[in-house]
Amino acid sequence: LHALTTNTDTSHLQQNIKDLILDQLSVGVDPTKVTFYVQSRVPEVAELAMIFAMLVPKPRLERMPTLKDVMRDLKIENPSLGLLSYPVLMAADILMVKANLVPVGKDQASHVELTREIAERFNSTYGEVFPEPQALIPKELSILPGVDGKTKMSKSLGNAIFLSDDEKQVEEKVMSMYTDPTRIHPTDPGHVEDNPVFIYLDAFAAESDKEQVASFKERYKEGKVGDIEVKKFLAQVLNKFLDPIREKRSKFEKEPNLIEKILEEGSSKAREEAVKTLQEVKEAMGLLTG
Repeated sequence: LHALTTNTDTSHLQQNIKDLILDQLSVGVDPTKVTFYVQSRVPEVAELAMIFAMLVPKPRLERMPTLKDVMRDLKIENPSLGLLSYPVLMAADILMVKANLVPVGKDQASHVELTREIAERFNSTYGEVFPEPQALIPKELSILPGVDGKTKMSKSLGNAIFLSDDEKQVEEKVMSMYTDPTRIHPTDPGHVEDNPVFIYLDAFAAESDKEQVASFKERYKEGKVGDIEVKKFLAQVLNKFLDPIREKRSKFEKEPNLIEKILEEGSSKAREEAVKTLQEVKEAMGLLTG
């Protein structure tokens, strides 16, 4: 349902779901320890979101920084009701399973804060049902900029390097990357701070490549190396990082029924929890008869 808030085209939705699970499996997420489910297969989430919507004033949603970012990036002048209430649906995702900790990046912390507000408001209005979850933000985690230089990499903005990209696709994206706009010639001194190419090198270079990264930085600042040479090195670094992920992904792709099995079992498990939570909610609100 979240995917529909900014894109009504559902023709690629099923493939996107499959790709997302393949990505998770290929980086080592274990489906025996993590529950994957399709939100639309758990209708209780949407019902819980509607109940929560009664507790959130419209101006509160309009102040969400993430809404402003999405509207700016996607050039949306009049947000749909679905987009405006996106954070409420996210709160339903979180509170449906009564989560205590929610791992998020700094850009999503405001969503968890709203979720806490909704939980507190529901509890004070109808009785204690929900915990007030805390955001779990990794201290060392930074947001990668898009290859076009925009604030963050995003599939919806088309400025991302995907885990499923092959070597050629990675090379093409890296070679088109935004760098230092003040640098006209390779001999001009360049800036490495806030330069996406060097941000990526710092994030993905193996320990054995750190010395070479440091050398590139010094030479770049002195105008002794061009963007193309640095980008070629970055493409090598990224492909070396992605190779074992691609290998795992290829193995999982050869099991055509695996993804559906994971989603069927996960969605069934998630719905069991959702039914219990919604039952508690309705009892607290006095919506059940008998």
